[in-house]
Amino acid sequence: MSVPFYVAPEQLVRDKAEFARKGIARGRSIVAIEFDSGILLLAENVSRALQKISEVYDRIAFAGVGRYNEFETLRKAGIRQADLMGYLYSRVDVTAMGLATGFSQTLGQIFSHEPKPFEVEVLICEVDSDSDGNRLFKITYDGTLYDQRGVAAIGGKGETLEQALRAGYREDMTLEDAIELGVSAFRESEGRESEGWEAAVLDRENGRRAFRRIQVGEAAP
Repeated sequence: MSVPFYVAPEQLVRDKAEFARKGIARGRSIVAIEFDSGILLLAENVSRALQKISEVYDRIAFAGVGRYNEFETLRKAGIRQADLMGYLYSRVDVTAMGLATGFSQTLGQIFSHEPKPFEVEVLICEVDSDSDGNRLFKITYDGTLYDQRGVAAIGGKGETLEQALRAGYREDMTLEDAIELGVSAFRESEGRESEGWEAAVLDRENGRRAFRRIQVGEAAP
């Protein structure tokens, strides 16, 4: 009878975390920036077919970096959960907090119990009728949930991007200001011009369906 190969739990967790971080680092980053009437989501994305940013529910958006098939699985699960909750109870019961908690639990379970963790980071954003009620949640590969304010960034250079964003962020920014800040933060962290943009906004002035995509031309200041 063969003896199972032993790995210390601490080493196993470190190895899984390093594996996930390396996979995420190969993806291109995404930022979220609050502006005067909503939230901007801006991603560097050269593909016009594979989208990183999408609507989940009335005032809630999803963005993911890392392995496309893995964050797409999470996105679809989030849409199903939101639709079911809104149908069984009320549309107002569907919140970014509820969805982010579900993603956090799913990613934490996968990280703890599966041989391979998901190589993804996720942003869940919700715009409210009052800017004080906006929500930005970042969920990492191990299920850690962060409640952000003002700006958020995910991806390989997320920390550097967030520092650049916070250095230039103001609470009274317009959409144009937010786009300019996001583009300049990407330029500063990457040290080059972007090869292409994917952008969308959650704008409270759009009514119940707050999500709206911005064409690539609009996203270039």
